[in-house]
Amino acid sequence: MSHIIIVVLSFFSISLSTATQNIEKSFLQENPQILLSLFPEHSHINISIPDPISFSDYVSSQQAFFLFRKIFSSYATFEFYSDRQPYVQLKKTFIVKASWSFRDRRNDTQYVYHIFFYLTFEKNKNRIFPPAAWKIKEIRAVKS
Repeated sequence: MSHIIIVVLSFFSISLSTATQNIEKSFLQENPQILLSLFPEHSHINISIPDPISFSDYVSSQQAFFLFRKIFSSYATFEFYSDRQPYVQLKKTFIVKASWSFRDRRNDTQYVYHIFFYLTFEKNKNRIFPPAAWKIKEIRAVKS
């Protein structure tokens, strides 16, 4: 029994680490396609980002993809790194905190945000493998 618990906890930990790495990779490479794979297919994502981006709404995964495509085309990322330890909130739920530094491509103004990703562990309804994965349910940013 204890071996099963260790395997399940290891799977949670490894898949959370992969999700965090994919978030970092998406911002560093300015590639919204990587984020799209972390968005839930059948529910909305709450996204709230202050000025200069100024966006706050519930959107579908496709709308979030197009939003981040627009953001990445308008703002160049200098650095993006997540805190080493995600915040545990409830079972199968984590909040990942990261720092995001970027500049406006039009006027070279620089910004620094703390950005939070609310992740939940969800079953994949349309796929056999993996049977479950971490999905982003909310993205909230605040100016540093």
